[in-house]
Amino acid sequence: MPFNLPIALTWLRIVFIPLIIALYYVPYSWLSDPLRDTIAASVFIVAALTDWFDGWLARKWNQTSAFGAFLDPVADKLMVSAALLLLLKIGRVDTAIAFIIIGREITISALREWMAQIGASASVAVSWLGKIKTTAQMVAIPCLLYYKDLYGIPTRWVGGILIVVAAIMTVWSMCYYLKKAWPEILRRSQ
Repeated sequence: MPFNLPIALTWLRIVFIPLIIALYYVPYSWLSDPLRDTIAASVFIVAALTDWFDGWLARKWNQTSAFGAFLDPVADKLMVSAALLLLLKIGRVDTAIAFIIIGREITISALREWMAQIGASASVAVSWLGKIKTTAQMVAIPCLLYYKDLYGIPTRWVGGILIVVAAIMTVWSMCYYLKKAWPEILRRSQ
């Protein structure tokens, strides 16, 4: 297993997941809700930035690896899924939205794995739809974690709208990937 700064940043993103969750299990006498929400949103933002930064560094320094290509999307999916489940627990996101986003991640991950096994992974490579979905999620989640006005901006409102946009983009991108893979799915099922 290679180890370099981009992979270390990816591992850091995974380590942040239990930290964010633990914040919501700390007794109120230790940590008030506003402080907890601020710390959780801040940690999520740092984790989201490492997602962009690790890929940029890996390409810039020519440190891409098969392990990094595997670990990076796993870290992303774990981070988003954990945050959505946490937001669901504290009543800041709807069950249907969490299910759509997490269900899509599982479906497309399985599709990509299967397409890679049959040598057709190029047909389900990341598209601009997936990038828009990811951006909407990565802005919505810290807004929903923070859940207060920030410099007059109602983050709960912004997060609520963006998580719906992310859910719509999630369905759209899933349909896009399934449509691209459909000829291969039909060919292999006969």
